[in-house]
Amino acid sequence: MFVRSMAAASPPPPPSTSLSSQPPSSSPSQLPLRAMPGTYGWPVVGPLSDRLDYFWFQGPEKFFRTRVEKYKSTVFRTNIPPAFPFFGNVNPNIVAVLDVKSFSHLFDMDLVDKRDVLIGDFRPSLGFYGGVRVGVYLDTTEPKHAKIKKFSMELLKRSSEVWLRELLSNLDKFWSTIETDVSKNDAASYIFPLQSCVFNFLTASLAGVKTSVSPEIAENGWKILNTWLAFQVIPTTKIGIPQPFEELLLHTWPYPPLIVAGGYKKLYNFINDHAGEVIRLGEEEFGLTRDETIHNILFVLGFNAYGGFSVFLPSLIGKIAGDNTGLQERLRTEVRKVCGSGSGSGLNFRTVNEMELVKSVVYETLRLNPPVPLQFARAREDFKISSHDAVFEVKKGELLCGYQPLVMRDGKIYEDPEEFKPDRFIGQTGSELLSYLFWSNGPQTGTPSESNKQCAAKDVVTLTACLIIADLFLRYDSVTGDMSSIKTVVKAK
Repeated sequence: MFVRSMAAASPPPPPSTSLSSQPPSSSPSQLPLRAMPGTYGWPVVGPLSDRLDYFWFQGPEKFFRTRVEKYKSTVFRTNIPPAFPFFGNVNPNIVAVLDVKSFSHLFDMDLVDKRDVLIGDFRPSLGFYGGVRVGVYLDTTEPKHAKIKKFSMELLKRSSEVWLRELLSNLDKFWSTIETDVSKNDAASYIFPLQSCVFNFLTASLAGVKTSVSPEIAENGWKILNTWLAFQVIPTTKIGIPQPFEELLLHTWPYPPLIVAGGYKKLYNFINDHAGEVIRLGEEEFGLTRDETIHNILFVLGFNAYGGFSVFLPSLIGKIAGDNTGLQERLRTEVRKVCGSGSGSGLNFRTVNEMELVKSVVYETLRLNPPVPLQFARAREDFKISSHDAVFEVKKGELLCGYQPLVMRDGKIYEDPEEFKPDRFIGQTGSELLSYLFWSNGPQTGTPSESNKQCAAKDVVTLTACLIIADLFLRYDSVTGDMSSIKTVVKAK
């Protein structure tokens, strides 16, 4: 089946790459025990000051970098938004873990609890999911977690027969739109056509139903998901509109699900009316109610898959389209050597797995631009957490937070960590680095299961991205553009 074949195709893990393994550095017993630096400040004043730094004066990356420099430590206490002073009981206190060694503790399920911490101490109203607490908010110790995780993995297995076909079919439409727009306007904004492409192919692959059966969903389904996603994450996300408007209008309160209820109901009815086979799978084989099945399908489809690809793919396409170092020529040569010439010729999961440079470019893009920048977990008990340089005591119930754009630039793991190196993950040394690539809520060498919180589609995502690159260079000799638009395409001779 699909997931098994993906696991077989993945590079073998280097020695000792279990979830609990640590990067090559001093062992915890050799490191000094240090009092954890940092402070939460005075009530109200401390969280407000940190919130203004995070959203307004510094931005997320500078917020964490300046505190690493101030405390001379990659582990410290601070506050992180949101902190709604008049709505709910959101606690902004966190323990920041900003190097690979300390960050890896977030995946040790014996040490941490993942209950309701997808985006920190703030959880959007369950009304966004029809009142159902979907699998991503469940800890591994909760009985329903195993059922929903197994169901998600089974959806991926069942999609193996149509995934490639649906992806290539929708890429045909996507590139046709781009070519038309480039010829008319000398440039094509590709974000919305790409989102439509991704939505259509994911719906057919995961839910087993083509959006063409509902013209309204085919035209507007991806737009509904954009709105649904936005109102869940806006309170915790720096958008970039002028201050103080962003702070006052977007970060002051959680948004009610009523805003998106109408659109979400249309998606629910679409799955309910047309995805009978996968609904029966959830009910009969995994013991979920119909409501639980549909809402979890929508979350996996909308938040995990569509949302993740919508963030990641523009970074990938933009990096390739904007390159002037000869990377495109190298990618084109590798793709055509493996597949031959012509769009789709010889392209499949086996052949794309032979493309070492293509895979390395995907991994390097995920390292520098992880789709989910923040990862959270709560301490199950008191324990000692290790950075490269020291050991710190963490108390039961404390919320750990890792900012991946910094973690994945750990200079003690990655050479020239700020640079994009397309060859970084090639060869034996590159394969070993995969055990420190954490974009999927676990190492790239890890295996998703019902006993952990690693993304069920970890291998599917990377191979799909590789297929998109390979398809591009079977169609075109070159493309130019950036993270939002394509300016030229030169068809393959």
